[in-house]
Amino acid sequence: MEHIGLGTFVMGLLYVLGALGIFLFGMKVMSEGIQKVAGEGMRRIMATMTQNRFFGLMTGVLVTCLVQSSSATTVMVVSFVNAQLLTLMESIGVIMGANLGTTLTGWIIATVGKFSLSKLALPIIGIGLPMIFVSKPKIKNLGEVLVGFGLLFFGLSELKDAVPDVKSLLKSTEPADKLLVQDVQALIEQLNSHGFGSVLIFLVIGVFLTLLVQSSSAAMGITIIVAINGWINFEIAAAIVLGENIGTTVTAWLASLGANLNAKRAARAHFIFNVAGVLWMLALFFPFIAMVDAVMPGSIHKDDVTQEEIQAFVGSNPENKEGNEDKIKKTIVDVNIPLHLSLFHTLFNLANICLLIGFAPHLGRLVEKMVKPEENKEEEDHDNLAAIYYEGSGVLPKTGELNLALVEAEVDRLAAVTRYMFEGFVDVFEHPDEDRGALVKELLELEDKCDELTFEITQTLIHCTTDSLAGESALHVTALLRVTAELEDIGDCCHRLVQLAHRKYRKDRILPEETKKEIKVFSEQILDFMDLYQTHLKDKSVLPDMENAEQIEKRIDASRKMLRKSAVKRMKEAVNVKAEIIYIDILNEMERIGNDALNVVHALNHMV
Repeated sequence: MEHIGLGTFVMGLLYVLGALGIFLFGMKVMSEGIQKVAGEGMRRIMATMTQNRFFGLMTGVLVTCLVQSSSATTVMVVSFVNAQLLTLMESIGVIMGANLGTTLTGWIIATVGKFSLSKLALPIIGIGLPMIFVSKPKIKNLGEVLVGFGLLFFGLSELKDAVPDVKSLLKSTEPADKLLVQDVQALIEQLNSHGFGSVLIFLVIGVFLTLLVQSSSAAMGITIIVAINGWINFEIAAAIVLGENIGTTVTAWLASLGANLNAKRAARAHFIFNVAGVLWMLALFFPFIAMVDAVMPGSIHKDDVTQEEIQAFVGSNPENKEGNEDKIKKTIVDVNIPLHLSLFHTLFNLANICLLIGFAPHLGRLVEKMVKPEENKEEEDHDNLAAIYYEGSGVLPKTGELNLALVEAEVDRLAAVTRYMFEGFVDVFEHPDEDRGALVKELLELEDKCDELTFEITQTLIHCTTDSLAGESALHVTALLRVTAELEDIGDCCHRLVQLAHRKYRKDRILPEETKKEIKVFSEQILDFMDLYQTHLKDKSVLPDMENAEQIEKRIDASRKMLRKSAVKRMKEAVNVKAEIIYIDILNEMERIGNDALNVVHALNHMV
């Protein structure tokens, strides 16, 4: 490389990076546009179509085809497991499907690569760009998909041009060009001279390539283009693709840091599944390569191109009729290598799924043994949400539509925490003669957990608004922000109720026996309210009953007024005045919970 001018090398490198940037940006825009078009359907698919490993497999394939990134899908799987939307066993099926879904990128590049990508890209962008400025959301979102698709192809075309063709460099009159080819070819030949060891070397290169670009799809695109331009042969490219399958697991592994136990296990399952597939493929590497070559028509080495292939190529491409035979052979191989490589990638992942899907339960048990709970550390009942990935590692991809499903699960969890706190208060109030110190301590500490959950939910919802969201989903964000605020207020009320009940217990503020029954009846009305919104949070098909909610709120208000009058009457009779003041404060806090609960139902009703 010392023969090449530094300026030429730097400019060439920047050109490659710029083309890669357009390619990745196009993939991002297209993926986000597809998510907007799919909207609620994507969240429903990811959250519900995972009843068994086979449904999970199909879900993984479908979602990865839509978001065009197996890394994005597996990070989402880790997040869903962390939020307890998926079990460990369900996640394994989705991860397997993600590996198969990501092979679509290779087929797109290989199939469309037969045409002039720049000629195809610009008309697509030309069609999509005006659609972005249309007010109708569906047309606008479809325009984003087309623009992203066009940018992806344009970036791919530029990347193809940025990576110089070996043949053209050899024919160049510039000595530096020929020296570049000689240097690189000498390096590749040296790396490729170690037999099976060479396969391992290029496999490692594939791992680092994926880590560098942070996208297995982009790494696959680079591999295909480098192969098309004659720098590497099919066998080397296949070894690099195997490495990319391992490299793509690192993103999900990073996402699992700081997540709960099962999320860590899901990330390890992804790593083990991919590594196990690569190991058996290495044992059958050369026979598998030969099988792919036999299945997919067309030669992948210039010397193997037959006269029949040349005649067929000239017949379908008359403009190349006058070209020399060597150039025609090179063009044929350039078309065939991407197709062979895409088939290799697909067959490898398909075979790996067929071999290992039956062992999914064993894989689950293996990662459970590998990742054990830390000693003297209990698993949190109410775990962190996907926000830790935004604020911590920054790994969670911008897939706002699917992240909303995580938020909804965490809001449901926040509702469960506040309900547990309220039920705990009732227990403390009804048993003044029993020591409830440990329970009181737990309930008071849960208020901090409510604050943490509220912060994480709010942060993630804010990040969702910076992602691509369909119009209805944007309304969901607004409603969820309101629900979260109301639930936090319920948590604060429960915290004060526990303090009041504990103060009554500590200072021996004795209330008449009838107040226990009154609080029990009053608390049952509050719990009915909580049932109303928790049912909808768990099952979106159950619509919030606004009429019932308003009737419950009226009963709560009437009960509070009636019980308050009874307390005031007892105070006038010079009974335990301080105890009655605590009792009135309790009634006020309970009524406030009723008002907050009504606001929650109102907000949920706007989401329907």
